[in-house]
Amino acid sequence: MLWLGVHLPVLSLASLAAERGPAAAAEPLALIGQHRLLAVNAAARALGLAPGMKRATALALCPTLQLGAADEARDARALMDAAHRLMVFTPSVVLCPPQALLAELQPSLRCFGGLAALREQLLAALAPLAQALQLAWAPSAQGAAWLARWAPDDTAPAALTQAVLAPPPPPGGGYSRDPAWAALQQRLDALPASVLADSPAQAEALQALGLATLAEWRRQPRAGLARRFGPAPLDALDRAWGTSPDPRQPLQPPERFSEHLELPGRTDDVERLLEATTLLLGRLAAWARALQARVGRFTLMFHHETRLRAGPAGEAGAHTSPFTLALAEPSADPAHWRALLRERLAREPLAAPVLGLTLRCDEPVRRPGPPAALFDEPGASGEGLVRLLERLQARLGEHSVGRLAPRPEHRPEQASSTEPLPAWERTRSAPPPPAARLTRPAWLLPQPLPLPEQQARPWLDGQPLRLLAGPERIESGWWDGTPVARDYFIAQTPQQALLWIYRLRPAPPTGQPGWFLHGRFA
Repeated sequence: MLWLGVHLPVLSLASLAAERGPAAAAEPLALIGQHRLLAVNAAARALGLAPGMKRATALALCPTLQLGAADEARDARALMDAAHRLMVFTPSVVLCPPQALLAELQPSLRCFGGLAALREQLLAALAPLAQALQLAWAPSAQGAAWLARWAPDDTAPAALTQAVLAPPPPPGGGYSRDPAWAALQQRLDALPASVLADSPAQAEALQALGLATLAEWRRQPRAGLARRFGPAPLDALDRAWGTSPDPRQPLQPPERFSEHLELPGRTDDVERLLEATTLLLGRLAAWARALQARVGRFTLMFHHETRLRAGPAGEAGAHTSPFTLALAEPSADPAHWRALLRERLAREPLAAPVLGLTLRCDEPVRRPGPPAALFDEPGASGEGLVRLLERLQARLGEHSVGRLAPRPEHRPEQASSTEPLPAWERTRSAPPPPAARLTRPAWLLPQPLPLPEQQARPWLDGQPLRLLAGPERIESGWWDGTPVARDYFIAQTPQQALLWIYRLRPAPPTGQPGWFLHGRFA
């Protein structure tokens, strides 16, 4: 097996910066606890600030320093986002709170072009998180977790490509004969013995014992260590060395997405709000990809101050403004969603400043991917048209963009009507309508155009028309007071243009037009 351990050493600071927006990365920012700095970003470090410094001292050195407290819920959201991004490569992703992930990647090697190519794609997928990453590869899950935290090395050794097929070493004190397992055990031996501690008290007991590394620990009698520290450290050691089973429960993404983001301050600036939505939309896309799904509809809630949304008589008003986007075609593209939100906000400005955002998606769309083809067909994808329609709906309103729909009516001018463009969920279960066999143009003239007649033939623009097909007789409408009786023909001009014309029945009196142009074929 091949495990990747991912340790995020500054998860709390990075998640704080991410929720404060892109501008926070360039400004001095620090995580604070018990009136001392716990972590600082690069801008604060450049000004002489460091972890452990008192709050008063830090503010004296940098009055513009932004401070934030650690938040377990915020860190959990960031860790879950990283896990969702890893699930694009493997379903076997394990959460190791508070700052680590594990991913079993053996089945993914062939799918992603081998170990080196897989590593590059993993790093590219995790790059938008703007997190400091410590990676380690190992044939055991516990070994990968320990190495990622204490001895990271993101360059996967070449021997690991063979280790994925090698069995774990048998129990014993010596190194495995397999080169990958032997390399893992040697690296683990150099780790500090404190990796076995699950509490500060146990760490102090290990230090008092004088065992500095795992190699020294392994040389001690197991029975004595078990009596003093219990079975847990020895069990973890065996799982890391591969001499004991290490079953892990993979993450199951939730079926619904809901995340809330508090803004640093209230704002009604559209650009600042769009910057804030970037984080939420990116997490929504990662969640959808982890489910191997897409998003067809989502709702963004803008939370306002209560007093700003009160009614004219002082009664409590709605404290949120919901913006629901229904896509014509489900997707997992946050940049496209953000463009649609920009159009929507330009059309429907907010009534009050915003304090926070909540993004929700209750129903992911699971659809099979397009069938693989040897060669791509030009114009086979309608993605460009779909996105154009979505942007027009966002800019003009959902009911301002329509399509032609057939009606149960024989009279051509009443056989179709305009209806709003349906969202994906209203058409996903309906089969496509059968192709019409009637040879009729898609668009008709607003009013039929009378045609002169010479020698019993219709003329247009001083030229005779040639009848190619017909007649198609239509007699209808006698029940509503607008009867029609016509014979329709397909005609051709000398320039090869195709027309749809009709002749009245019965023939009109002499001097009145009997032929009419009703439509043109594209």
